[in-house]
Amino acid sequence: MLASFQLLLPQSPNSSNLQFFLTCPSISPFPSDFLSPQAFRSLMAPPKIVAEYAKSNRSSCKECSKQIPSASLRLGLVSRDARGFEATKWHHLDCFSRDSQTIFDAEKIKGFSSLKNSDQEAVKNKLESARDDKPKKVCKEDEALNEEIEDRNSKRPKLSGPEAEQDIVFSISDVQNKYKNATLLPKWKAFQTIIFLEQDEDLHDSEKIAAFDFDGCLANTSVKRVGANAWSLMHPSIPEKLQSLYNNGYKLVIFTNESNIERWKNKRQKAVDSKIGRLNDFIKCVKVPIQVFIACGVADTHGCSDPFRKPKPGMWRIMEQQFNSGITIDMDQSFYVGDAAGRANDHSDADIKFAQAVGLKFYVPEEYFGT
Repeated sequence: MLASFQLLLPQSPNSSNLQFFLTCPSISPFPSDFLSPQAFRSLMAPPKIVAEYAKSNRSSCKECSKQIPSASLRLGLVSRDARGFEATKWHHLDCFSRDSQTIFDAEKIKGFSSLKNSDQEAVKNKLESARDDKPKKVCKEDEALNEEIEDRNSKRPKLSGPEAEQDIVFSISDVQNKYKNATLLPKWKAFQTIIFLEQDEDLHDSEKIAAFDFDGCLANTSVKRVGANAWSLMHPSIPEKLQSLYNNGYKLVIFTNESNIERWKNKRQKAVDSKIGRLNDFIKCVKVPIQVFIACGVADTHGCSDPFRKPKPGMWRIMEQQFNSGITIDMDQSFYVGDAAGRANDHSDADIKFAQAVGLKFYVPEEYFGT
């Protein structure tokens, strides 16, 4: 029986210590950390193959790492990760190769019938030749997976000294399509008291994280206005700034509190649709992929008790440990921008304390985006 992975978050928002331990019997979100390559593969469903013409020039080939030009033919391996979400790894046709156990007849590939005749023939020839490479390819995959396991084990954080902690267990069975009684829009999921956006294919995990608050930082919103369209850009430079960060290898992440989702029990669906609708519209407006985490929990009379609600570092820990492909984050290059800095007219100091708890450089929006 597989083990589940527990994140132990410090109660103090000023501490970024993280501890790990194992418990049974839930499925671990990182099965490759504990299983052999063969056992890890048996856990995953066989990948599907999809063929299409690239919709943009933002995707890159997982084999050669070079750009896949817009409108060019690409083949993708669609697999389900340890959290149960589908992920597509795109390849140039010439770079694509799989062993015969996972190759289908070309006619069974999703999107094959929509290809030009010449491209259909090229795909058939490529899949046929790939079968001949089976022994060599399987060996390379075993070696690569073993290296990944070794790398993840070496990066696993060390246990720290005794400290008051709160346990958070992340497992696939806890990820839902609803937040309590509210249905989520497509590509959005819920885990405990957070709602998160499934990763877009053009969003690349990175050692460099550019993190932002949403309300009052990226978007001008008001508690008196509800609705997906009830927002505007806080600064005109925001789209250009975010696109520049993305092009320079940063992963863009939004960490936002929204306690109305928890508080409005009789109007929760309205609160969910409003918040997610604004975030979806914002991402379309700036034309760049962004990872999003919404903390729905409320603060108690003594401050912040929910482990995900800023200034607690729970949202950052989930992103860091579950949604960044195990890549170690470069804290010197990463940063966080938020408007709640504890100034005279600020509604709180949650953002600056969140940055301090995580260990990130902090900027206020006026400073980063300009006035």
